[in-house]
Amino acid sequence: MVLADGDVTLRPIKLRDQRAWREVNQRNRDWLRPWEATIPPPAPWGPVIHRPTYRQMVRHLRTEANAGRMLPFVIEYQGRLVGQLTVAGITWGSMCAAHVGYWVDRDVAGRGVMPTAVALAVDHCFLKVGLHRIEVCIRPENGPSRRVVEKLGFREEGLRPRYLHIDGAWRDHLVFALTAEEVPEGLLRRWNRVRKRESPPPSATR
Repeated sequence: MVLADGDVTLRPIKLRDQRAWREVNQRNRDWLRPWEATIPPPAPWGPVIHRPTYRQMVRHLRTEANAGRMLPFVIEYQGRLVGQLTVAGITWGSMCAAHVGYWVDRDVAGRGVMPTAVALAVDHCFLKVGLHRIEVCIRPENGPSRRVVEKLGFREEGLRPRYLHIDGAWRDHLVFALTAEEVPEGLLRRWNRVRKRESPPPSATR
C-alpha cells in the first residue's frame, strides 16, 4: 500500500530501508532525542528490556501490522526517505480508534511534508480502514510537532500527566484528536486548501 500527494509518499517500512533510515535518524539525533520514546528502568520484578535493533523493530512492526494493530510507514520526499510515521494501537469494537506518531528529517521541516504525511495517513484510516478517531499525543514543549496538528485542525483535548517515558523520564503529553465526522471531505483536501490559502502570491511579472 502506497499513499502519495505531490512530493510526499508514505509506504510500508522495509528491511532494506536500513541504511537510509539509519543515516537520516543518526544525522538528526540531537534534534530527535528530546521527543523520542525511551525504555524506563526495569522494576525489580519485571523483565530487562533493551532498545531494539533496526531489524528487530521492522519485524515487530510487521507482526503488529499483520495482526491488524498497526500501520507502519516510512515517509519519502521527492523519492528520498526522510522520516517515519506509524499508526498504532488500532482498536476496534465500540472505539474504532488509533494514535499516530511520527518524526521527520530536520532538513525538510517546514515544507509541509509532515502535515501532508499525517493527512494521508488519517484519510486512509478514516476512508479505507474504517476507523472513527485518531489521536496524536505530543509533549507540550514540542513546538514543531504541535504546529503539525494545529495546521491540520486537530482538537486539543487535555493533558495526560507523565504519559510516556521520553528522553529518560516520564513526560506529560497533550492529547490532540480528530474524528471522521470532522473531516467529511477528507483531511488532505482540507490541508491542501489551507496550504494554498497560506501560500504567498506569486510575484507579478514586470
